[in-house]
Amino acid sequence: MASKPPLEILVRGPEDVSLWTGPPFADGEPNVKLDKISCGSAKFSDNGSKLMLTKSNYVITLYDCATAKEIRSFQVPNLLAAALSPRGTYLQTFQKPSAPQDKNVTLWKIDTGDAVYYHSLKNITKSNWPTIQFSSDEATACRLATNEVQFFDAGDFSKGVTCRLRVPGVAAAELSSSPGSHVAAFVPESKGVPASVQIFSCGNASQSQPVARRSFFRCSTTQLKWNRGSTGLLVVAQSDVDKTNQSYYGESKLCYLTTDGVHEGLVPLRKDGPIHDAQWSHSGLEFAVVYGCILFSVIYTIWRQTACTKLGTGPYNTIRWNPKGKFLCLAGFGNLPGYMVFWDYIDKKQLGTTKAEWSVTSEWSPDGCYFMTATTAPRLQVDNGIKIFHYNGLLYFKKMFDKLYQADWKPESPDKFGDIAELVKSLNLVQLEDKKSSGQGPKSSQTSTKVSSTNPPTQKPAAYRPPHAKNAASIQAELFGETPAESMSKNALRNKKKREKQKEKKAASDAS
Repeated sequence: MASKPPLEILVRGPEDVSLWTGPPFADGEPNVKLDKISCGSAKFSDNGSKLMLTKSNYVITLYDCATAKEIRSFQVPNLLAAALSPRGTYLQTFQKPSAPQDKNVTLWKIDTGDAVYYHSLKNITKSNWPTIQFSSDEATACRLATNEVQFFDAGDFSKGVTCRLRVPGVAAAELSSSPGSHVAAFVPESKGVPASVQIFSCGNASQSQPVARRSFFRCSTTQLKWNRGSTGLLVVAQSDVDKTNQSYYGESKLCYLTTDGVHEGLVPLRKDGPIHDAQWSHSGLEFAVVYGCILFSVIYTIWRQTACTKLGTGPYNTIRWNPKGKFLCLAGFGNLPGYMVFWDYIDKKQLGTTKAEWSVTSEWSPDGCYFMTATTAPRLQVDNGIKIFHYNGLLYFKKMFDKLYQADWKPESPDKFGDIAELVKSLNLVQLEDKKSSGQGPKSSQTSTKVSSTNPPTQKPAAYRPPHAKNAASIQAELFGETPAESMSKNALRNKKKREKQKEKKAASDAS
């Protein structure tokens, strides 16, 4: 427990980025490890060893996360995108092409600063960037090309393409991460031939014989999600049009394929409706799916091999597995009100519920004890901030910003933090000590004052009122015989006097 790495949080504003330490926070506030470095974007490597910052004038700067010191900078003219390899060995950059045959994608080796591979790419999308995919240990590397998947020697890119997997019409490919033993390829519909997803073994990729295959009708795009261990693949197949007219957002279905060929079919769900989210647990032995109608009738189910556990229904569209495999958070973000429910999956019991309105991003801490949500721009321009909850849904920390663009945990291997039960036990002991110290008279009052002063409650902006309605409150109060909350304008007073005189004249005429 004493040797576990500290948790760190990346916070990026409109012009700069900071790196916080914690939680737990001393005196209720995080310490700053790296403070206000100007940049336009920020990204950790998957293992958390390096931090990449994209600055002005097309400069990419890399930092060592252990020492928070700069390692190297790269000047890349006309830079449009950049990505790090999982272990931070390589940097991949995409430049705006000036000619059709320009080799505008460059792979750099960070230690030496040398470019080790070039190739050309017209534009980037979610399905083809980063173009060179690595397994988590960087032992396998491949890229999608026209009608084929190309493989490289990840230790020596000077050899070029070492193996070619021929897949006619392939539109997307996803390399399994841990280990990089298989690759999944998606081929869309063409001339009456249904779309398909095929799994190939990377060891004998040149043979072009899939170990598993599934075909789909009415499928335009797919999401390919590998489990840890590279034994199973979830395929969320989506079409733009729902022919049953049940959903405005199109039709979706969930398929489950295994590398041993045992499962190659649809996941049987108990209710029709779109697939909102499907995620593997950290162990890779089970997955959860949220599906059903959009408004308040979502069903969430956990699959383990062939067994199914139904947790219930609720307004949820997001699944977040705890990295230690014990807890599960189900949430309703986006156009849903932000309700969250926390489950102990092992003991099959609900731990707590809470609400985080307008959340854009959400994720568990690497140790599995905290859950962070963030409201960020440009998705939302107001009420930007960070909320950190305990594993049971209790609010631990809240910080508001005028403008927030990013909030991420620094990645760490969950195995570095020990058993989750011991972590939760130590966290509960810290909470009990904090409660005891908060009841010791003047000392506790000073502490609470300090915390509240650093996180003052922010006032929501007032609703817009058009010019013709500025005096609506006073006029309404007058009509209902109430005292107006604000002083009346000159015009309102003049109209009031006119009405009073008219009433007096009318009363006098009636009396006569």
